[in-house]
Amino acid sequence: MAYRINYLYQNQPKTIGFANDKHHSVYDAIALAEGLDLSDFHRMENQLANVSRNDRKILKDFREEYFAKLGFSQIDIAREE
Repeated sequence: MAYRINYLYQNQPKTIGFANDKHHSVYDAIALAEGLDLSDFHRMENQLANVSRNDRKILKDFREEYFAKLGFSQIDIAREE
């Protein structure tokens, strides 16, 4: 099943396609579409995952804050019909 990701990047509305078999996460897909290197992000995400194994909220908050600093907002996933 195909999905669409709608988001704002630096106050510009954008839409891209998303498939679970091509991208690790929604955040990876939008970073790839914008040509951003996420090596530092993945390193920190792995460290947080190792420290907070039972708390997914910490990881979710980290992702949202990191991408907000990069200029992303209003990230929304919609199913294509």
